Amino acid sequence: MAHIEKQAGELQEKLIAVNRVSKTVKGGRIFSFTALTVVGDGNGRVGFGYGKAREVPAAIQKAMEKARRNMINVALNNGTLQHPVKGVHTGSRVFMQPASEGTGIIAGGAMRAVLEVAGVHNVLAKAYGSTNPINVVRATIDGLGKYEFSRNGRCQAW
Repeated sequence: MAHIEKQAGELQEKLIAVNRVSKTVKGGRIFSFTALTVVGDGNGRVGFGYGKAREVPAAIQKAMEKARRNMINVALNNGTLQHPVKGVHTGSRVFMQPASEGTGIIAGGAMRAVLEVAGVHNVLAKAYGSTNPINVVRATIDGLGKYEFSRNGRCQAW
């Protein structure tokens, strides 16, 4: 499920899901593949990408490129979040709250992958509603993006 690679610039890459999809045409079905990936530097920068191609490696490559282009900054406090936060995307809702040192990442599936590559080490997280990996990743990114940096570099809640 989770695929990790280190590349130039010390980015961690994780493959969350690969799915076969089809398009029905007059002559039958045309199959292609989609890939969902997350990329992060382990120090507060994270992004996700969704790629589609006729072959699996091409779909993964497209998703990784999109993830590198769409990165956001997350304000971390000693390896955890600054304060509890909620994220929403379509039918998926996620709740994340800071945890004490040694707790680890208590989250499931796609949300765990996003938090790991973002550099969060201690967090309690729960996904509600739809558990579609794409929507859970988008909701997690939405929640992490709700931190705003002030001029002095400290985090402020919206």
